[in-house]
Amino acid sequence: MATKIGNKTSNKQVIRFKHKKRIRAKLVGTTERPRLVVFRSNANIYAQLIDDSKGHTIVAASTTEKELSKSGANIEGSKAVGQLVAKRAMAKGVKAVVFDRGGYLYHGKIKALADAAREAGLNF
Repeated sequence: MATKIGNKTSNKQVIRFKHKKRIRAKLVGTTERPRLVVFRSNANIYAQLIDDSKGHTIVAASTTEKELSKSGANIEGSKAVGQLVAKRAMAKGVKAVVFDRGGYLYHGKIKALADAAREAGLNF
């Protein structure tokens, strides 16, 4: 497919969805070890812990929240989201997670979020 025209999706998006599907076939979040999912848009970055066995979101954090509204979808914002989601996870008693990069390459903003979550105490 070409660039976004009408209802068609861009080539980049199609490739990311294929990567995401392949990753999700191998990763499953449990109650003891939930899945840390990352989504990034041009304006914001989001992270949430999901228990796939129950289908529930345990904790979530994003740059759209008031305390993180000054930082957007940049590396500093990613670090802040990683620290916040780890802090909230520790408060809920979650120490180990499975990292789901959502089809994105593991560098830049995604790597910054993962490193910040590790530094804050999450194991993955």
